[in-house]
Amino acid sequence: MAYAAGVDVGSTQTKAVVIDEARQIVGRALTDTGANVMRAAETAFQQALADGGIPEEEIEFVVGTGYGRYKVTFGNTQVTEISCHARGAVQLFPRTRTVLDMGGQDTKAIRVHPSGEIVDFCMNDKCAAGTGRFLGAAAVALDLPLVELGPTALRGERAVKISTTCTVFAESEVLSWLGKGKKIEDILLGVHESIAARSIGLLRRVGIEEEVTFTGGVTKNQAMVETLNKRLGLRVNVSDEAHYIGALGAALFALDRIVTARAPAPAKDVA
Repeated sequence: MAYAAGVDVGSTQTKAVVIDEARQIVGRALTDTGANVMRAAETAFQQALADGGIPEEEIEFVVGTGYGRYKVTFGNTQVTEISCHARGAVQLFPRTRTVLDMGGQDTKAIRVHPSGEIVDFCMNDKCAAGTGRFLGAAAVALDLPLVELGPTALRGERAVKISTTCTVFAESEVLSWLGKGKKIEDILLGVHESIAARSIGLLRRVGIEEEVTFTGGVTKNQAMVETLNKRLGLRVNVSDEAHYIGALGAALFALDRIVTARAPAPAKDVA
């Protein structure tokens, strides 16, 4: 049995996935990236091996992805996170044609071919206003754990309009609305609406085609999922493995390399 691995080093968290020859996930791990990116990559990889009970010597190929992919020093090669998220999304949801990846520092909109190849993509290139970091700023301002943001926002009835386009000022605006007597749940509903609007703006730039698959850590936030569904007029695909889709795509690319290396060389014509 051959195993392949993918390590997705994100700005906030690092994910690792191990798959078998049947393309099934047999081990996974997630850890905070922190300041030592190289150590985070190694830690996630070793934890994924332990999770699957797989000896390191049985891993035949490793692909690094994410912003810190070149810090996966034990890897064999690197593939961009755009390609990996597309590949992983299509693996989990074969009818995927559009991918929205919302991470800690950036958001990416990707349109994909049925084969999983990239047709078009774009990302927020100016600030982190439409990302998980924006939610983090709201959590700090309201002194709430991140896991409580979604449930609290779902109780909102009248979303407060969040006008700032900069994460740096998000905390100030949230506190301003709080000072004006607005309910926390309405403020948070407004935060989610703001992020969803920016994300859909990115999706429209690449063209929204069904099915839409939502990837990244923010998929754990049910309020964000519901807000996207409402604004898009459809239900986005969300998997329990959504946090690991980039690493899964990297592992699939690694498995491709294993299969290619095993393929017999073409026979030469004999004159």
